[in-house]
Amino acid sequence: MSSMRSHKLVLFFAISCLLLHEKCTDASVCKESERKALLEFQHSLQALGVSGNDAFFWISEECCLWRGVYCNSFTGYVEMLDFSDQPLVVAGTISPSLLKLHHLTSLNFSSNDFNGSLIPEFFASLKKLKLLDLSNANFRGPIPSLLGNLSMLETLRLGGNGRVFNVGKLEWLSHLSRLKELDLSFTNLSNANDWSQVISHLPLLQKLSLRHCGLPSISSSSLSLANSSTSLTYLDLSDNNLPSSAIYPWLFNVSSNLVSLDLSSNQLKGPIPEAFGNMKAIQELYLNDNLLVLAENQVRGDSGLNEIGKLPDFRVLDLGYNLLNGSISKSIGQLSNLRVLRLPGNSFGGDVISEAHFSNFTYLQKLDLSYTSLTLRFNSGWIPSFQLSQLLLCSCKLGPRFPDWLRTQMDVLNPDVEISSIDYLDISASGISDSLPYWFWDKFQGLSYINMSFNRISGTFPNNSIHIIHLDLSSNNFSGPLPRFSLDYNMGTINLSKSKFTGSVSPICNFTGAVYLTLFDLSNNLFSGVVPDCFGSFPFLTALNLGDNSFSGSLPSSLGSLVSLEMLSLRGNKFSGVLPSSLQNCAKLKFLDLSDNELSGEIPMWIGQKLSSLVFLSLQGNQFRGRIPHQLCGLKYLQILDLSVNKISGTIPPCLNNFTSMAKKVSLDRRIEHHILDTGPRFLSLEGVYGEPIWIIQVRYVDEALLTWKGTKQSYPQLGLLLAIDLSCNKLTGEIPEELSSLQELVVLNLSRNLFNGKILQKIGYIRQLEVLDLSRNKFSGNIPTSLSELTFLSNLNLSYNDLSGKIPTSTQLQSFDPSSFSHNRGLCGPPISPNCSMVEPPPGKPTVGSEEDCDEFMKWFYTGMGLGFAVGLWGFCSVVFFKRSWRHSYYRYLDSAKDWVYVSFVLLKTRLVRRIKGLSTRSD
Repeated sequence: MSSMRSHKLVLFFAISCLLLHEKCTDASVCKESERKALLEFQHSLQALGVSGNDAFFWISEECCLWRGVYCNSFTGYVEMLDFSDQPLVVAGTISPSLLKLHHLTSLNFSSNDFNGSLIPEFFASLKKLKLLDLSNANFRGPIPSLLGNLSMLETLRLGGNGRVFNVGKLEWLSHLSRLKELDLSFTNLSNANDWSQVISHLPLLQKLSLRHCGLPSISSSSLSLANSSTSLTYLDLSDNNLPSSAIYPWLFNVSSNLVSLDLSSNQLKGPIPEAFGNMKAIQELYLNDNLLVLAENQVRGDSGLNEIGKLPDFRVLDLGYNLLNGSISKSIGQLSNLRVLRLPGNSFGGDVISEAHFSNFTYLQKLDLSYTSLTLRFNSGWIPSFQLSQLLLCSCKLGPRFPDWLRTQMDVLNPDVEISSIDYLDISASGISDSLPYWFWDKFQGLSYINMSFNRISGTFPNNSIHIIHLDLSSNNFSGPLPRFSLDYNMGTINLSKSKFTGSVSPICNFTGAVYLTLFDLSNNLFSGVVPDCFGSFPFLTALNLGDNSFSGSLPSSLGSLVSLEMLSLRGNKFSGVLPSSLQNCAKLKFLDLSDNELSGEIPMWIGQKLSSLVFLSLQGNQFRGRIPHQLCGLKYLQILDLSVNKISGTIPPCLNNFTSMAKKVSLDRRIEHHILDTGPRFLSLEGVYGEPIWIIQVRYVDEALLTWKGTKQSYPQLGLLLAIDLSCNKLTGEIPEELSSLQELVVLNLSRNLFNGKILQKIGYIRQLEVLDLSRNKFSGNIPTSLSELTFLSNLNLSYNDLSGKIPTSTQLQSFDPSSFSHNRGLCGPPISPNCSMVEPPPGKPTVGSEEDCDEFMKWFYTGMGLGFAVGLWGFCSVVFFKRSWRHSYYRYLDSAKDWVYVSFVLLKTRLVRRIKGLSTRSD
């Protein structure tokens, strides 16, 4: 019987082979015609400089075994090409040889780089395609309307190609009647005024993403044609600036089956509509970054939120960064199935949150109340019913005691594996002034992200190694030696700045997984000793800040191995010796601050030749000598140059006009911002119920310039507002080169306490944006240039202690300065130092110029300089402050009028200097 059955199976197999006209014994073998077509496709990429073997590993003869090629196991025909997991580096077009793959049903080039190529029109001839994915592949140009011929298409993804646009209407989409998924995100659809009408007539469409498409508003005629029986379950219309009137009527007509809805970053105004409560299938609702408010009845929980609370399976609610205010009703607890609750960036004032708000949140996994100024007040011993994976409470009021209930959120899920249930913890700026509890270090080991910055938390680290990916404990009172870290082979950031850590930093050489460290900040602590020469272990380090400690010795030569470094601050230490030549290997450096050390030698020429990306350069307060190398003129992106308080001699190189950012109004990044992205803990979303997609941790920090003026330091995170050159307190000679007048965007120019002579540059007034000008204590002679009166933004001026003469030019600006700005000049007259030029007070004696002792005295009280402040910011709390010019002017005037103690200090200093000068004059006589 079994033999007969076997014969029948063989017979059936043979008949099937005859019907298919195939040699079934060779069904898994690549078809020769298709192998040639694939090789031709591969060759077209090779011609553009991509090695076929490197790109695809197409080495064997069997094309069905080639990487990215999938054949039908029965027929042997190529049915799928999927290169989404192997990014290419190509330029040009895709070969039409793919048309020879007659059985192709799936084509996926997602996450590759086609260098701005046009989307090939011949794709429209691949009639059997069910999936076409060109997302995030750097295509450009119009979407070919011929794609509407792909009548079998079920999935079309063109999103993430920022230069792709639609020429006109989307009518061609209506021919894709089998379409189930459509992604056109980040595509310019500003002319597609029929988008809502077309979408409503795709009967099988389930998933639609039109994020950041510049969608036009929906017309009333489109509303009348909308199909209310749509099968849409996932809809993303975020970041389109759509007003409420343009989206609500259409939305509530097609929302019967929606499971996930994203309307974030639009222009939705007014109260939250009750109609959201009619979406019976809805599980996820994203309304963040709009202009929504809570109506009076909604504050009491009687309307919109209350209606949402009745939905049976509601899981995600995001109302962050709206205009919500008032109190949060306890009725929010009706959302008993909620997994994610986000309300950050709203104005709830001093509202108090208690355990009653969370009593029904059994399934809550993510809670974000950041930047709401809410007070969280729970009874002692409260044990939440939920187990969070992410907790973000930045700027909420949790203190002064460390919240003990957090211990329940850090219980290990598996006793055999020391991993806590919570992945992401942010309790920064939460008013905690307590010692860290004994249980914390044992519980937190599995966290991917911890931010407890800007509190007053004290304590020491344990002796055992700390396992962490991203750690920010800055601006606290932690003490003790540097802990040992294990980064577990993930991208990591460590910020321990502004605390009281002590001792050596030699443990950095033993960090486990240090190769993946990207940000390391130990600034403003009490560390000391020699910095170990082991930075070769940190190849991905982007920012290193060891500033404001007590380090000594030479700079480690291994700093030159940090080829990814963009920011380096070693300021405020006791480093000595010359700059290691290896630093020139750090070609990506944008921010270099070596100020306030004991470094010596000449300024290396390679700074201008190799570090061409520099935006900030400060060598202030060292012992550099020699001339300013003309190679520095190659730093065309430079926004702040501070070489003050050194022993530099010679003249100013005239080529400084090559500083493009100072000479022209160019579109440069006015901040030095670094964004460190990393795959972090799992983020719950609609798809997360099944696939748990990995979300991204973003650590953001900003390099800030510090302006010291009359003893007060102010930070300027927008460096472009502080375009500055400070060469003060050196031994520079000669005249100001005329080329300097072409730096029309320069804001601060300080050449004080040098040996400059001759006349002040006649075209000084051409630097129209000048706000601070200090030429004091030099040997300038002659008249004050009349062009100086044209500097309408000038708020701080010092021309004192020179040999200037003649009448002070008349202008509202110049006459508003204190007489001390012009004092101790030979023959200067007129307001503000005298009513007219018939009353000229002779100078009391010849002042000393540029002495080191004089500079040191001046530095204590009246030195204008630049420096570096380093901060790891949080979205909102530590965000960049945008200074307006009018604010800066008002602030300077406020300092002059309000800081009485500064004025008294200056008067005492002035008296002391006058006495010294008189004494010197007497001795000389």
